[in-house]
Amino acid sequence: MAKQNGNKDVRKLQFTGGATYTLSLPKIWVEHHGLKSRDGIQVDWRPSGALRLTPFNTIEQIKKITLTTRKIPKGALLDHLMGAYLSGTDRIKIRFTSKENSKIKKIIRTFQRSTRGFEIEEELDESITLISLINAGELPMRSSLNQMYMQLNSLIRDILEVISGEDKSLIEDYEEREREIDSLRFFIERQAGIILDSYKVAERLNIGRRQAVEYSNLARSLERMADHTNQMAHLVLEDTGKTKLSFDTPPLNQIPIWQGALRTLMINIRTNNAEEIEAARNSLKSAQKILKQHERSLWSGRKDANKLLFEDHLSESIRRLCAYTRDFGEILLNILTYDCIVFDKRNN
Repeated sequence: MAKQNGNKDVRKLQFTGGATYTLSLPKIWVEHHGLKSRDGIQVDWRPSGALRLTPFNTIEQIKKITLTTRKIPKGALLDHLMGAYLSGTDRIKIRFTSKENSKIKKIIRTFQRSTRGFEIEEELDESITLISLINAGELPMRSSLNQMYMQLNSLIRDILEVISGEDKSLIEDYEEREREIDSLRFFIERQAGIILDSYKVAERLNIGRRQAVEYSNLARSLERMADHTNQMAHLVLEDTGKTKLSFDTPPLNQIPIWQGALRTLMINIRTNNAEEIEAARNSLKSAQKILKQHERSLWSGRKDANKLLFEDHLSESIRRLCAYTRDFGEILLNILTYDCIVFDKRNN
């Protein structure tokens, strides 16, 4: 007999009437949920064939964690805070000594810049409590992916403007933009973790658990693209306009190809057109080959070493953008393929 969460038992159906089958529920489960006779039980028929039983009126649980600095390795508090955030914790209490107060506040500010929705609920001399103000089921994951894409594309456009002669102040905030993209990626990963634990959040967002994990993978690919865009911005600012590059030859003439492919793939998060996804991935593969050949050719003649390094590093970053965008397309194909799977009964 099932006596606690995770246990299993077998119960026999009883035939009670012309067309009715009944099944008894474990008493401990009924008492745990505070159910009485005639209370409603929601029955969901899952795609796998399983039935899921849920009390119709349920009380939402709040996930809490307490972090004590004396129990955490030195310098690891931020990692523990991020772990709690990604695990879907709603309230985080941090305990520390009064001597650590200012250092802890600085770490909390870093944590808040890297995440979304956490604010200080209570602040005492030796403890601070953080609470999440954003419900994971309110913001669609696709919307967060779109925000990441827009931030990424905006920075690339500004980098090209600066290379063409515009003021470098356009991209001086590149680190702040990268932090924004990182915080969106962390939020999507938090949502995916919560969805794995709570089918109700999955229903609210109208997304399957497997799809949520794949969306988290999409966010990771976009974040890696942002890392290389960040490197490009850093290179361009360091160069201060000394190196003049043509927009009609590699590596810069491959950026529009990357932009077009990524735009197509972003649209296909919704439309799921396999031919468009594959065409975008093929164009990126061709761009990678062109950039690789260009990087090899750079060192064949006599040129200024600093200019060569600038162009080589810029070309490599663009090539990496293409590689991660191809990965992005592969994830979309995985989602599309899974949606086409037909489940049949296995013959014994």
